[in-house]
Amino acid sequence: MTDTTDVTEAIDEIEVVAEPKHLKGAELLKKEGDAGADYLEGLLDIADLDGDIDIDIEGNRAMVSVLEAAPGELAHLVGDGGRVLDALQELTRLAATRETGERSRLMLDVAGHRAARRAELVTVAQGAIEEAKRTGAPVRLDPMTPFERKVVHDVVADSDLVSESEGDEPARRVVIRNA
Repeated sequence: MTDTTDVTEAIDEIEVVAEPKHLKGAELLKKEGDAGADYLEGLLDIADLDGDIDIDIEGNRAMVSVLEAAPGELAHLVGDGGRVLDALQELTRLAATRETGERSRLMLDVAGHRAARRAELVTVAQGAIEEAKRTGAPVRLDPMTPFERKVVHDVVADSDLVSESEGDEPARRVVIRNA
């Protein structure tokens, strides 16, 4: 007959072996941020660019920022209208996905571009909210990227109005209206 202590130890060993390999919550976000930062550090080294990397967790997203050592030095990593930044974000997400095994929603900012754009969009959204309240008519904003639309939707969510996206990329826009 087997001693119950041996059985308990065997079960404990099985539980350790059977532990899920997927990361959860904050641990996953930290690993995403670290993987994204490592990728970007390598890219900056290859391109011989100076920049400090900051990793943060905001809500349910890893946030990685590349800060300029000298003003304007990283402007080409943002590109016209943030197009290069968007592509670089996708590459960084792929690097994080490869490292974690989970789809990444990491957000990348270079030289404060997204932070500045977010501040502009908050102002635009607040103006559109006021217009929709004043006129009672829906307000259609100019076409925006998914990041930009998300910022506007978040601002509208804090008001007593509603918003929705309409149209097809790249002409997809936010419409703000009374509830």
